[in-house]
Amino acid sequence: MIGLGTIVNTLAIIAGSSIGIIAKKGLSERFQDQIMKTLGLATMFIGIGCTLSEMLSVNEDGSLSTNGIMMMIISLVIGSIVGELLRIENRLEGLGDKMKRSKLFAGETKFTEGFVTATLVVCVGAMAIVGSLRDGLEGDPSLLFSKSILDFISTMIFASTLGIGVLCSAIPLALYQGLITAPSGVIGEYLTEQIISDMSLVGSVMIFAVGINLFFGKKVKVGNMLPALIVPIIYGIFLMLTAK
Repeated sequence: MIGLGTIVNTLAIIAGSSIGIIAKKGLSERFQDQIMKTLGLATMFIGIGCTLSEMLSVNEDGSLSTNGIMMMIISLVIGSIVGELLRIENRLEGLGDKMKRSKLFAGETKFTEGFVTATLVVCVGAMAIVGSLRDGLEGDPSLLFSKSILDFISTMIFASTLGIGVLCSAIPLALYQGLITAPSGVIGEYLTEQIISDMSLVGSVMIFAVGINLFFGKKVKVGNMLPALIVPIIYGIFLMLTAK
């Protein structure tokens, strides 16, 4: 069944987040703050590790070389400009404020932070893209099943401090992976390994920024940087078309 991987992944995020939200009620503010700092530190190192894995390559003589630095910078700059113009961060915060005023989400003071943080963590990375393509092209959801286990654990931990905003990340995850899986026969030839690598590189830098926000308090408007993930796709397809 095509799309099964994304369905399971979405349910895993809902289940993990729900457990985390329940656990959050039993944690004092002191413990939540300590967990938040720990998550921030771990997230920064995840971002650094993923960034270096995409940026560095080993030459035949054993020396290291870097790749994609200009692409990363250009993507982040253009993405941030577009995000500022669209006021993505403000819109997300506005959504969070509206939800906080409802009885269902009463007391949710970290909705935006939880939503953006979890969305980046579960959507950014090669597993989401390659897994969705494999699910659509070959009907093989195994990679997304593995990702589901990781997302279940990560969202459970994030939701224990950031609350229901983490659970809501299941929506963009379902849309993101679904939009890759459904037309994979058409877009599969355009999403080359280089484009996937560039997207992962840009996304990993954003994950590092998320870690900074978690550890130090909100410093970077990561929500406004989200359009940066689209730039490597546009650039990569442009190069492919001009090369023909």
